[in-house]
Amino acid sequence: MNMTEVGKSGEMKNGTMKEISVDRRKILLARVDDQYYATDNRCPHMGGNLSQGKLEGTIVTCPKHNSQFDLKDGRVVRWLKGSGFLSTVGKALKSPRPLVTYNVKVQDDKILIEI
Repeated sequence: MNMTEVGKSGEMKNGTMKEISVDRRKILLARVDDQYYATDNRCPHMGGNLSQGKLEGTIVTCPKHNSQFDLKDGRVVRWLKGSGFLSTVGKALKSPRPLVTYNVKVQDDKILIEI
């Protein structure tokens, strides 16, 4: 696996996230408490752009249907929020799937992602 430089460590503020492209993949890069996390930027439920969602600690909420994932390991925190017909159908059609995560390290002020 190759490490790819995706930025400098001082470019992102704590508690922020953004979409980056690495090898034609859309990646969510987040900084939380001086730790960097990288996952697929596409929600596994219905493809929502996670970088446009909400970040609370290491939990990212999809802007489309409020599914939540932990950036530390990609685990599903909540799969769809709500009740009623649409929620029932959505849960039936797609079973919970975690986010793909990528190793991130900072070396010499460079943010490096392993793809």
